[in-house]
Amino acid sequence: MRHTDPLPDGRQQRGLRNRTALVQALFDLIGEGVLQPTAQQIADRADVGIRTVFRHFEDMESLLAEVNERVREHTRPLFREPRTGGSLAERSRALVERRLRVFERIAPYKRSGNLQRWRSRFVDREHTIMARELRADLLAWLPEIRSDRATLEALDVALSFETWDRLRTDQRLGRDAACSVVDRLVQSLLDTR
Repeated sequence: MRHTDPLPDGRQQRGLRNRTALVQALFDLIGEGVLQPTAQQIADRADVGIRTVFRHFEDMESLLAEVNERVREHTRPLFREPRTGGSLAERSRALVERRLRVFERIAPYKRSGNLQRWRSRFVDREHTIMARELRADLLAWLPEIRSDRATLEALDVALSFETWDRLRTDQRLGRDAACSVVDRLVQSLLDTR
């Protein structure tokens, strides 16, 4: 029996292993809070030579895309959780909690991405996509705010990663305290409708 697809040679297999190791190293380093890892840090973590890093980093956008896909794999289950019913206040509280669970999980990757947006079309595009997805999620949870543009815009800001990150990083609030602040913002915006 003849095999129609040639088996990858040793160099191709090693190249694929190295690329996988580089993506994992980049993912792990950012996840540990190293928001802009150096090539040497990545090489050391991936257990490859520095030349291997530069050879693969010529295609930085695809490496960033692979890291982004891993982050999305971690957050997809959170976005697939069913929305709760109930009053506007109950649904908004559930939305706040879900957002904060997502933001806790993606925080180092989002911070790293924010540092790279100016030089990466891919990261800038992903930021825009995430903002649109979060806004659509907000409208799915609280459809009654659709017709109140000012409240919609204010809630979009209150429920954003940037608000949460400021509370957690600049104001140094713990997770529960940040959740309480965002919930209070959201409830006050909804009370004025």
